Amino acid sequence: MTLIAPVRSRTSAPPRAASRGVVVMIVGAILLLLLSIVSLLVGSGSISVTDAWNALWHDDGSTPALLVRDYRVPRTLLAIVVGIALGLAGTIIQAITRNPLADPGILGVNAGAYTAVVIAALFFGSSLSAGHVLFALFGAFVASVVVYGIGTTGRAGGTPTKLVLTGTAFGAVLSGVSYALTLTNSDLFDKVRFWSAGSLQNRQFDTLWPVLPFIVVGTVIALVLPRSLNALALGDDVALALGSKPGLTKVAGVVAVTLLCGAATAAAGPIAFVGLMVPHALRTFVGPDQRWIMPLSLIAAPILLLSADIVGRLVVSSELPAGVVTAFIGAPVLIALTRRKGARGL
Repeated sequence: MTLIAPVRSRTSAPPRAASRGVVVMIVGAILLLLLSIVSLLVGSGSISVTDAWNALWHDDGSTPALLVRDYRVPRTLLAIVVGIALGLAGTIIQAITRNPLADPGILGVNAGAYTAVVIAALFFGSSLSAGHVLFALFGAFVASVVVYGIGTTGRAGGTPTKLVLTGTAFGAVLSGVSYALTLTNSDLFDKVRFWSAGSLQNRQFDTLWPVLPFIVVGTVIALVLPRSLNALALGDDVALALGSKPGLTKVAGVVAVTLLCGAATAAAGPIAFVGLMVPHALRTFVGPDQRWIMPLSLIAAPILLLSADIVGRLVVSSELPAGVVTAFIGAPVLIALTRRKGARGL
């Protein structure tokens, strides 16, 4: 009897949680649509809302049409795509590690992708672009394997605290290497100074298209994992008893996180805290069922990143990178979470 109750609570959502999930999905979809429209119509420039709206429907070759069609449209789409990638990656990492403080940034995954791209830009001498996505994927994969491998060894196993400390330490090492390379090479520093802060500024379709296939594949893998992640949350032994394959689930999760974080970092730079905040907010509304959290992340994470990008455009005339805005929001949230008793594990 002690085994059946938690299994049912994980695999079959209560009616109240399901109704909340439907409401959150509808409200989130409407909010995402409104924010997408706002993102297309406002910016740090002097283009009026009316001119921006007309430019969306009429390409007359004017400056507003150029800026809206060639910059704001791909920038908005990229914010949505990158938001989806980071939200899903954070959800998967927290579920696999059973650690509510896990996040692609905190666990060093973003730092791995970032460092790999910096090294590629330095030694291959090419312009920094989404074409470095393969290097970002490799760096994200190495960071995932190293942090999870070190963080789960030892007598105590993979505790949430150990994984966070391992990821933070390894991420600091990688960040130190990348900063040392950029600060000693002025050309490289000019290439990465905005990208390293997690910026969507001046991104066009040539940034979106190279990363899109990787994010689509990572998203597909993520969306087939919720049931297995629900079982994994009960422990490896229970998951095996339920017919799940925890080893395969973890491998698939690492592959998905690598694809999602590597592609997102290659496109927009390392953006932290999105993957941390979104799953927590969703669990507040719909509970721990990954069958709700995973699809809702497709909506909630882009909402957060789009909001941060819009705020960054309007706060200062020269634009504030979205990664800086999410850091301002995420740092207090992380402090609050670490002080909560429930932050010890999932």
